[in-house]
Amino acid sequence: MTKTEKCGALFLGIALASGCAVGPNYKKPKVNTPTVYRGVTPDQAANPDPKSLAQQKWWEVFQDEQLKELIRTALQQNYDLRRAGSRILQARAALGITRSNQFPTISADASALNERAARQGTIPPVETNANEVGAAFHWELDFWGKFRRATEAARANLAASEWGQREIATELVANVASAYFSLRALDLQLEITRRTLASRQDSLRLTQILASGGSTSLLDVRQAEQLVFTAGSEVPSLEQQIEQQENFISILLGNNPASVPRGRSLTDQPHSPTVPAGLPSALLQRRPDIRQAEEQLIAANAQIGVARAQYFPQIVLTANAGYQSSALTDLFTGPAGFWTFGSTLAQPIFTGGRLRSNVRLAEAQQQEAVFFYQETIQGAFRDVSDALIAYRKTQEFREQQQFLVNSAQDAARLSHMRYNGGVASYLEVLTNETNYFSAELNLAQAQLNELLALVQLYKGLGGGWEQ
Repeated sequence: MTKTEKCGALFLGIALASGCAVGPNYKKPKVNTPTVYRGVTPDQAANPDPKSLAQQKWWEVFQDEQLKELIRTALQQNYDLRRAGSRILQARAALGITRSNQFPTISADASALNERAARQGTIPPVETNANEVGAAFHWELDFWGKFRRATEAARANLAASEWGQREIATELVANVASAYFSLRALDLQLEITRRTLASRQDSLRLTQILASGGSTSLLDVRQAEQLVFTAGSEVPSLEQQIEQQENFISILLGNNPASVPRGRSLTDQPHSPTVPAGLPSALLQRRPDIRQAEEQLIAANAQIGVARAQYFPQIVLTANAGYQSSALTDLFTGPAGFWTFGSTLAQPIFTGGRLRSNVRLAEAQQQEAVFFYQETIQGAFRDVSDALIAYRKTQEFREQQQFLVNSAQDAARLSHMRYNGGVASYLEVLTNETNYFSAELNLAQAQLNELLALVQLYKGLGGGWEQ
């Protein structure tokens, strides 16, 4: 067997022998998962449905075409989402850099030196020619899995960045939908206010006519004016909130502040009174923040192996080969060739506790990642439970608020009839008109809260990131 063959066999044997990797292999932590979500109806708890609202795409959950267009624009232009994409590219490049450490490094070089020394007394001038072409080989063997564990950590960090981008997409879809529904609620409140203002202005003119004819008192006029001024003061306030909400939506879309086109009204947004929540166990695979936390845990676990590998010797193989000659024409002739091969072994003996502290640091960081993973899961269960409760209770509140509006409307109508019949004072009209106006505004807010609870439930279940 030639020397070259022996070297090749040695490389192969060493590479095959470097198959172990120190440090713990990843094991998923135990999690206390409930069988059903708190907040589901008794029927849903007795017969849990594996289907979940989150399995629907966001364009299936939100039926307003204009809202869909806003969400599409946000997913393309939002700066937070675009920064998340840049972080994925960074993590992918970091993985490539880390993984390259597992492989040997081969480099080539060439040099040509022509030198002439001047005459020194009786010593004649000297000319020197040196030409060299060579290649260098350097390989730190991954006997203990240091580079493989580091690559495992880098790969997990890449996956965490990808899940982080999906979490931002989920947040963005929910934020745009919530902001749009809030805008439509403000539009509805402004519509109610302007309608009420116009009605009260008509009542004021009638009261002024009656007062001028002596059929009523100036006090009634002042009370009618109070109704007009109360509704009138709401208009600029609502207009301010509308424009500021449009600015907020524009920024979510990655645009400069501008007006926002509208679609369906707030009361025309379709949504089911009951939605499937699915099984809590499926949430661990569905929620992007849970998946991101788990990938961060995998990366922290792999770093323990990287730290422990520092205890063991580092073995490096080096080799150089090439040609050198004083004459360029003779550079590649047989006698001009040269080669060297060697290896080094470095074993830490005394580091002042640095290696031990590095291991302890990695273990503590892994423990923190475990706690964060478990805390994230519990927080996700709470998000879903809160949203389920909110969606059901806001529906009940909205129904009662509708009854209140109907009653207040009828009371306002009757008070006007009693006043026109001369059996009631205008104070009664003032009170009932105020109650009716407040009830209408509160109903619009209740309708908004119901839709916002649906958005939060969809987000809590992990919906919105699939495109």
